Amino acid sequence: MSERILIIDDEADIIEFLTYNLKKEGFEVAAATNGHDGLVLARSFKPDLVLLDIMMPEMDGIETCRQIRSDDSLRNTLVAFLTAREEDFTQIAALDAGGDDFISKPIKPRVIVSRVKALLRRNRSHDEVIENTQVQFGVLHIDFEKFEVVLEGRAIELARKEFEILQLLVSKPGKVFGREEIFSKIWGNDVIVGTRTIDVHIRKLREKIGDRFIRTMKGVGYKFDF
Repeated sequence: MSERILIIDDEADIIEFLTYNLKKEGFEVAAATNGHDGLVLARSFKPDLVLLDIMMPEMDGIETCRQIRSDDSLRNTLVAFLTAREEDFTQIAALDAGGDDFISKPIKPRVIVSRVKALLRRNRSHDEVIENTQVQFGVLHIDFEKFEVVLEGRAIELARKEFEILQLLVSKPGKVFGREEIFSKIWGNDVIVGTRTIDVHIRKLREKIGDRFIRTMKGVGYKFDF
């Protein structure tokens, strides 16, 4: 079965360009021209990846991504932002909303195909390497199959990349993972996102599960402790 890609962009020429190049590679493609319609379509189309423009009228890409991340039926869907804006605050806001990657405009056919395949490849490989389906660290319980985190009996909602980073850290409690190692294992060497990606995700993880589990080793990286 072909992997599904949903394009949400208010520029018709961008949609036409992306649809043509992605269908040539065998992907099943659907498109919407605004965030509201995109959300409705996403719930029925069940995309593996959403290519999402940031700057759109009515509902921008940041809010659309938040809505996608709040929908349990779309929790495994990847989101890559299409943007001509490269300011740090835009990338940080997009990561906070649960974005997985950025693809800068103007878009080149080879680049978009390469980035899409890299994202989907990392997604497949991550799903295949889960060994223990559940782990317990005191008051923290993690179910890798269900993508569930429970802290002191309370369910914690994590974005997919936050969950993947947590899974990596808890795979070897006490081991210090360098930023480059985290980046390589979670995003892969052929995916390029903002330089503050790791910091943003670690901060969001700490906000949700507390500071006690994730420790910073200054100048080195991060480790899981309990």
